[in-house]
Amino acid sequence: MRYIFIVQGEGRGHLTQAMTLEGLLRERGHEVVKILVGKSPSRKLPAFFLQGVKADVLQFESMNFMPSADNRKPNMVSTVLFNSFNMHKYYPSMQMIRDEIRSSGADVVVNFYELLAGMTYFFYEMDTPMVSIGHQYLFLHRDFGLPRHKYPGSMALDFFSKLTSVGSVKHLALSFREMPPDYEHNIIVVPPLLRREVLELAPSEGDYIHGYMLNSGFSKDVREWHSMHPQVPLRFFWDNWEAGKIHKVDDTLSFYLIDDKEFLHQMAGCRAYASTAGFESVCEAMYLGKPILMVPSHIEQEINAFDAVRSGAGVSCDRFDLSRLLDFAETFKADDSFRSWAASASDVIVRELENVI
Repeated sequence: MRYIFIVQGEGRGHLTQAMTLEGLLRERGHEVVKILVGKSPSRKLPAFFLQGVKADVLQFESMNFMPSADNRKPNMVSTVLFNSFNMHKYYPSMQMIRDEIRSSGADVVVNFYELLAGMTYFFYEMDTPMVSIGHQYLFLHRDFGLPRHKYPGSMALDFFSKLTSVGSVKHLALSFREMPPDYEHNIIVVPPLLRREVLELAPSEGDYIHGYMLNSGFSKDVREWHSMHPQVPLRFFWDNWEAGKIHKVDDTLSFYLIDDKEFLHQMAGCRAYASTAGFESVCEAMYLGKPILMVPSHIEQEINAFDAVRSGAGVSCDRFDLSRLLDFAETFKADDSFRSWAASASDVIVRELENVI
């Protein structure tokens, strides 16, 4: 079968999932004919993705979140104003998506949570079936059990998720654990898409805390904690291109420009992991048996953290309080069942995509 991917390019999670799934499909004799990636002016496509995929990559102008003044969280007012002002840019993007799908000869479209993919299927008559994949669709599952009164922004997130998947024949909901299908909402629960490089890593326990922050504004928290605990080695990855490949503050604190190979190498050997609660890196840490501190930067990550905490993966906090992480690590025990669940992704997800038509 022939597939075409449409990928939200914000962060590394969806890009990593697309790269992994392309490899799994090719191993089964299928073809990914093209990968369309939503382009944000504030983000560059990482080298690991461009070098790791085989299909041709085309970028298009897409909606994106605007950061707050301290570069820690999305500023929703700025986001709405920016995207409304630039709405004219997105119609050509939808036309490009439409034309690429129609000319590709693909049997199935796989949408990695890109809003304009759903909007294309809303505005145009499309004959190619689309499958939407992402952990956000799990939040729509009837048995997810989110206490919504504690997460007032969850309704808006659910609405956004539904917009991304307009016209989809099914939703593949990536999950920390196995759950039954929700046929009412057309949701099939599947394992996370971890790369072979992660599955083949041999974890060890070092003496340093490993971390990842999409927005470099969180570095203030890390520096403040480091000033009080200079004896604890910290190695954090960020997207601050201006700081160079490695920004060494002192002998025990360094910031690394995001590099996928080095990121995974550092994670495999760390004592514990701190992150802004992106689904992909949390799953990687869980697979490697690392205790996690999650510092959500928006509603989606708040729900990720809620789900990961109840799965026993870590603790959640509103700042990078690494003392909480070290306290949790003292009694943490890795969950071997998650490793088995994650390792089944190839069979489960490819089977669902093969059964679309």
